[in-house]
Parts: sequence; structure tokens; C-alpha cells
Amino acid sequence: MIKKFLTVLFFVLITSPVFSAGGSGGSGGSGGEDKPVSQYDIAVKMIKKAKKFEKKQKIDKAQKHYKKAIGYLIKHNKKFPADPDTLNYLGFTHRKVGDYDNAEIYYSMGLALDPKHVGINEYMGELFVVTNRLDKAKERLAVLKDCNCKEYDELRLVIEGKKESKY
Repeated sequence: MIKKFLTVLFFVLITSPVFSAGGSGGSGGSGGEDKPVSQYDIAVKMIKKAKKFEKKQKIDKAQKHYKKAIGYLIKHNKKFPADPDTLNYLGFTHRKVGDYDNAEIYYSMGLALDPKHVGINEYMGELFVVTNRLDKAKERLAVLKDCNCKEYDELRLVIEGKKESKY
């Protein structure tokens, strides 16, 4: 009888969200339910790490993180196609690894869905500066003109040559 009780108790404990792996209750968690981490969230973390490596001039490590982010973003894009934010980051990461052709494709796909997307317009403008197409960069800047956002100023400074593209 005690053996049966202990078996049931053990089963309850290991299947309870409080004690099972990944549960948040009682283990110093936030007290709420842990929400699943998406491929997109993982990619964003990778991109943030890559940017930190760039600031420290650790370019090889940054490139590895950008390439990993691309993999996660592609997986996310397959599950959730037509998301301008995902396409923005796909363009961004491809640009950061020097794949300008694919960067432009992803940015263009994102703009087809959301022509006023602030991030895509800024980053695509920066791509155009890097690829010596200032006229096209200025077109992206014109789209951002009335956004009252930092992205307008960032792109303007890059176009004017007063600032390197920070991303």
C-alpha cells in the first residue's frame, strides 16, 4: 500500500508544473506561466548578441550569430509567412553577412506587405547607401520623412556620410 502511494505521489510530483522541467512555480521564476520561446525570439537574441560582438570588434563571433539568426528566422518565416518584422530581420541579417542580394529581396517582400514599415525603410536605405544607390536611399528617406522617428535621422546621417550605418 505504501509503495503504491509513493508511486502515485512521485507521478504527481514529476508531472506537476511546479516541479517538472520548465515549470516556473517555486523555482525562482517570475511566478507566471513560462511562455514558449519562438524561433523569432531566439533570432532576436542572437542579433542582439551579434551587435554586442560588433561593438567589441569581434567580427567573426558577430558573423556567426548573424548566420545562426538567419536559420531561426527562416524557420519562423516558414511557420508564419508574411510577417514584415521577420522579413525585416531576414533582410538585416543577410545584409550584415554581406549577402546584399538576399537582403534586398527580403526587404522588398516586407515593404510589399507594409510599405511604411519604419525599420525596413531605414535598413533598406542603408543597404542602398552601401551599394552606392543614393537616389534609392533618398526614396526610403522620403517615406520616413513624416514618421517623427529616430530611424529618419539615422538614415539621413548615413546618406549624408556623417555617420556609418550602425547596423
